[in-house]
Amino acid sequence: MKRFVLERSKRDVLTSYSGMALAGLCLNRHTNLAARADEQLPCQGIATSDVVFSYTGLLCVGKTDFEAITGFRDDQTFRQSLGIVTVPSAETLRQRLDAMPDTFRFAVADAGTELIRRAKAPITALATGHIALDCDGSPMDNSGTHKEGVSYTYKGHDGYTPMAAYLGQEGWCLELELRPGSQHGQKGFIPFLGRVLYRARRLVGSDKRLLVRLDSAHDAAETRWKLAETPKTDWIIKWNPRKQDSESWWQRGLESGTVVEDPKRPGKRTAVLDEVVSTEHDGKTLTCRRIVQVVERTIDRKGRLLLLPERELEGWWTSLDLAPRDVVKLYNDHGTSEQFHSELKTDLDVERLPSGKFATNALVLALAGLAYNILRLIGQIGLLGEFSPMRHPAKRRRLKTVMQELMYVAARVIDSGRRLRLRFAHHCPAFRAFEVVYHHLRTV
Repeated sequence: MKRFVLERSKRDVLTSYSGMALAGLCLNRHTNLAARADEQLPCQGIATSDVVFSYTGLLCVGKTDFEAITGFRDDQTFRQSLGIVTVPSAETLRQRLDAMPDTFRFAVADAGTELIRRAKAPITALATGHIALDCDGSPMDNSGTHKEGVSYTYKGHDGYTPMAAYLGQEGWCLELELRPGSQHGQKGFIPFLGRVLYRARRLVGSDKRLLVRLDSAHDAAETRWKLAETPKTDWIIKWNPRKQDSESWWQRGLESGTVVEDPKRPGKRTAVLDEVVSTEHDGKTLTCRRIVQVVERTIDRKGRLLLLPERELEGWWTSLDLAPRDVVKLYNDHGTSEQFHSELKTDLDVERLPSGKFATNALVLALAGLAYNILRLIGQIGLLGEFSPMRHPAKRRRLKTVMQELMYVAARVIDSGRRLRLRFAHHCPAFRAFEVVYHHLRTV
């Protein structure tokens, strides 16, 4: 094995984050966030847009701590890729984000929606023709800290429980709202739902139907009323049985429902009850369909007889006119949104938020949602086509895969003839995919 001689070039400008050029195109060409930031928050020093874009660039490569910006302060390619004038110091970055009002996170969320619309991102419908809109909360572990808003979550640790909304099978992020860990999911949910429904309608148009899927935390009459009053919107909401008796529901299912035996699981029977229920809210009556399912097991999965039967009770509110098994199947697909939560918390490394102030962390989470959409867009364009360096087929790529394949690509930066060039290695497997994404973002 030959030994290497380590040297530092005096003339060549190299970058290991060529994908920052793609992120810069997304921010500058397909959003008006820079103009809104400088208009709403003017500053005589470093422009607000430079602060916001610098931190968004960090998030696009999986860095959340403010100190990480120090390594990019003298990086000319970082500035040129993002179209900024000055890269702030870590102290300035923290102070400026702390000083931004809480309402600015709505401008960031709007920029994420604008990016999807302007870049003509694909939004894949379900088999029924609906565009899925999944809203859910996901606890973030911030144990051992004294950050503002950190409290005990239902997962058994201290942290936050942000509310997220994802659109389509790609999982485009419409909004991330930071919440204290102990806050119930339904508290403040109706305004959040109104905002994401508005953004979703802007993206899918007025001719397509939305399918809103919610878990049992949002089993409330006000939620069903809000969705019922929204045009061209169907929903599936997990029923919260609270203190319902599974035995009585099992008897009702036997008397007036449908009982199905599982041929693959001896001793397992399922009773399905499909009914119409009227509920009162604010002096008004709403009639909804409710599907209740009770599963009885007399033999466990290992074939052992049980002394007493085990029964599981669950149900769903829905506006769909489909068979119960199809409704349940559509709701089960709502679990895919857990993967989107995972990508945010692990791939973007935003589980433990960097600030001690709640408002600053709320803005950081909103910027993380924007970075999430940028990386998702790059992945959908560059890593699913014929020029993708990936081999196995997929409907979407994880954010970590996008960062590894396209964001962390090394190149030589050449500044000559008043033009900037990124020169990739001859054997670079990601070059064609990079070229496809850059051309799409530059011309669409």
